[in-house]
Amino acid sequence: MAKITANVYAETGFRGCNPGFVVTREGVVMIDTPQMPADAIKWRDEIAQYGPVRYLINTEPHGDHFSGNYFFEGTVVGHEGTREAILAASVEQLKERLRQTDPESLALLKDYRYRPPTITLSQRLTLYVGEHTFQLINIPGHTPYQVAVYIPEERVVFTSDNVFYKVQAWLHQALPYQWLDSLKLLEELEADVLVPGHGKLCDRSYIPEMRAFVQDWIDTVKAAIKQGISLEEAQDKISFLDRYPMEGGSEPMGQQVQRWNVARLYEVLQ
Repeated sequence: MAKITANVYAETGFRGCNPGFVVTREGVVMIDTPQMPADAIKWRDEIAQYGPVRYLINTEPHGDHFSGNYFFEGTVVGHEGTREAILAASVEQLKERLRQTDPESLALLKDYRYRPPTITLSQRLTLYVGEHTFQLINIPGHTPYQVAVYIPEERVVFTSDNVFYKVQAWLHQALPYQWLDSLKLLEELEADVLVPGHGKLCDRSYIPEMRAFVQDWIDTVKAAIKQGISLEEAQDKISFLDRYPMEGGSEPMGQQVQRWNVARLYEVLQ
């Protein structure tokens, strides 16, 4: 766990997203939760020493950000699209994935249920907790429902999966041009530290590199479409794994992720 400021902490070592939390005068505000049950319990025990969890913010509609909600107290906050995704999520599918990846954790899922947001936003929402301000901003990109969490008093922003630091990005539900615009918005926030959705902590100087990566995906797939290359041919040829590796633990999915990325861009760019 990294101590970013006197009050902000984040973990970049769990499998899945980078969860974090902020210690306020009135309790803890969490940003995302670990997806693996054992990690979630470990994280809960670590946070307990800093005070009760008041709010739990989910930054996007993918399970590696919200599957751990069950293990924590606090009011869940997120985008309306994230609430819909959680309400539609299957507990049995989660258990089946864990049987394949971490069977020992199944014992921790007795009486498990998904916890969706009970406070939602469509564009912006501001929480005031103690002396801290939490600005939640919808920044479409990786999905339509991405939410950045900006804490101006700490000069920290949790970017959600619109920033993958030095690891392969997933574009399988992307809005690519809006993603570019959202990265510009992130660059304009007065933040010294970015907590990316995946990868190590960084700062705003990384955003041009992230923007260039998304742009290169767009340009490469657009060129394939213009040349009349079929989707299947493009999926066989296009890969950016030589630029960034898959995040630790997801290496076997590398080629599949490239194929999903190409398929999504063919869908939205044609």
